[in-house]
Amino acid sequence: MLDYTDLKPGKFIVLDSDPYEVIWVSGVVSKQRQKPHNTAKLKNLRSGASIEKTFTQSDKIEEADLETREIKYIFRKKDEFWFTDPNNPRDRFMLAAEQVADKMKFIKENDIVEALTFDDEILSIQIPIKVELEVVEAPPNIKGNTAQGGNKVCVLETGLKVNTPLFIEVGDKIVVNTQSGEYIERAK
Repeated sequence: MLDYTDLKPGKFIVLDSDPYEVIWVSGVVSKQRQKPHNTAKLKNLRSGASIEKTFTQSDKIEEADLETREIKYIFRKKDEFWFTDPNNPRDRFMLAAEQVADKMKFIKENDIVEALTFDDEILSIQIPIKVELEVVEAPPNIKGNTAQGGNKVCVLETGLKVNTPLFIEVGDKIVVNTQSGEYIERAK
C-alpha cells in the first residue's frame, strides 16, 4: 500500500479495480482549515481516459502489479493484429487496433516486443525507442542546391513514411526514432 505522499509520476496504482498510471502530481498541499491533500492526474491503462483525483491522509492506495512479457507479432487482418508467445507458437491471440495501432507502424512481422500486462490481460505493447527498417520506395535524387541539405520522403517496409536525406535509396536500412517518427541515421 502507498501513502498519499508516495504518489509520483510514473507510478502505477489500482483504483476501482482498474490500473492507472500517475501522470502528474501537485505535491502535498496543506492549507489552514483543510486537511493536507495531494492531487494527481491519472491515466486509465485500459480505456486511456484521464482523470484528476485528490488523495488525503486517510487514503490507502494500492500499487498496481504490472508485469511484462515477450510476444511475437505474426500478422495483420483488417483491424486485428495477431500475436503469439515466442516459446509456444500455438498460443495465438489478437489485439485490437485501439490497443496497438499507433505502434504497429514500427513493427515488422516476426518482431518480438514487450507486452504490459495486468491480471494476465494485455494492456499495451512497448517498443524500442529506435528501430531498424528497410526503405522500399524512394524518389530519385535531384541535383541542385543542397548546401542546406535536402530531404525526400521514403516509404519503409511497414508503410511508414519518413523524411530522409537525399542519399537514402531503395534497399537501404535506416534507424527511426519511434517516439518522434523521424530518421536518425543509416543502419550500419
